[in-house]
Parts: sequence; C-alpha cells; structure tokens
Amino acid sequence: MAAFLLSLAAPLVAQPVESAKEIVRKADLHVRGNTSQATIIFRIVRPTWSRDMTTKTWSKGNKLAMIRIEAPVKDRGTVYLKREKEVWNWIPSIERNIKLPPSMMSQSWMGTDFTNDDLVKEFSILEDYDHTLVGEEKIGDRICHIVELIPKPSAAVVWGKVRIWIDKKDYLQLKGEYFDESGKLVNRMVTNDIRMLGGRLLPAYMEMLPINKPGQKTVLIYKEIQFDKPIPDHFFTVENMKKIQ
Repeated sequence: MAAFLLSLAAPLVAQPVESAKEIVRKADLHVRGNTSQATIIFRIVRPTWSRDMTTKTWSKGNKLAMIRIEAPVKDRGTVYLKREKEVWNWIPSIERNIKLPPSMMSQSWMGTDFTNDDLVKEFSILEDYDHTLVGEEKIGDRICHIVELIPKPSAAVVWGKVRIWIDKKDYLQLKGEYFDESGKLVNRMVTNDIRMLGGRLLPAYMEMLPINKPGQKTVLIYKEIQFDKPIPDHFFTVENMKKIQ
C-alpha cells in the first residue's frame, strides 16, 4: 500500500516549475516562430483625427527584422531594418539609409504611440532583461502569469521596467505595462480578438494606450501572418532595404 501511495505522489513532486524567462521565451517563440511574414495595419488615433498605416514585416529569430511601409502613399517604401544590435532606416524621398543612434530609440515610431525601440528592438526581450514572476491575474477567461522585466545594467533599452501578462495555457501575451526609469507607468498595452492566424492562436488586435494622454492610442491589427517560411539571412541587409517589395 505504501509503495502504491508513493507511486501516486511521485508525478506531483516531479513536475518542473517553469522559470519566468522560459515563460517569456515560449510566448516570444509563439508569436514569432523561427521566421514570420505579416501584413499589419497601424491605426493612429488622436482626439480630433485618426489615420491608418499599412506595413509588411519580416523576422527571423530574434536578431533580424524588416518593416516596410505600404500606405499611405507619402510614406510608401520607407523601411526599417533591425540587424543584431543595429537599426537602419531607408528613406526613399532622399534615397538614403540612416543608422539610428541610441538617442533616437525612445522617439515615436512613424508618429505612433510605439517607440523605435518597441518596434524594431522588441526582439531583445530575452537578452536585455532579467525576468521575475511577480503574480498571476485572470484576463477574461484566461489565467495569466505576470512577469516583471528589469533591464540589465549594460542593456541599451528605453524602459526602466516592463510587466507582461502571459496566458498560462497558450502562452499568449495579453497585456503589457511600460514604466520609465523613475518607475512611473507610461504606456499600457492590451490585446483582443484571439483567433487563428497563420495556423496559431494569436491576438489579432492590440492597443497601445499612453496613460496621461486621454483620447490617444495606437491600434495594431494583424491582417495576415505566415510562420516558418524560409528567409535567407541576406534578405536582412542594408543593401536590400530599397529593393524589397
């Protein structure tokens, strides 16, 4: 009888406990895949106006990414490239590539409520932060881990602290909060419209909400996404920025 009871108890004590970093890694891989290609609409909303911007994006791993503006016409062909730790911007109106200095990473990306760092350096979420589980919370019908990210001393990042809510079941990031270096909450990100995209369950709708700017937000809407289609490394080069379609 004692042996039988021990055999029942053994699986309970053998269950591994996921680390905060492993939870973030799984959430990151779920939304990114080995590679991804997507069409995304950014809707910039202000108290008296709004406008849409359509983009194409490509990523490979967590070090290579490209974003190309498709619309509106005045911005069409503008490209951002993230390669390792470098960020480049192709501006078709002056036919120049510009390497973004660290001082520009906290600036607004294309007039949105995302910073340059948010859009093109989000891939450093695993490398540039220390991760700690600080609790859990239910969002809708999903129970989420709350993970706190503190930048490493050597990391060149914008935020002084980030908190993200990751669904325990499907590793979906459902909420995020972004704090400045003094610990003041600056932006809140929320997601909605969870459905199948590219064969994966993902939030198709995201809002970035500045805390102290009523009536202002940026909405990100996934129109389509494809995962794990091979993309050669040479696609993500400064020379290729003006050629991609």
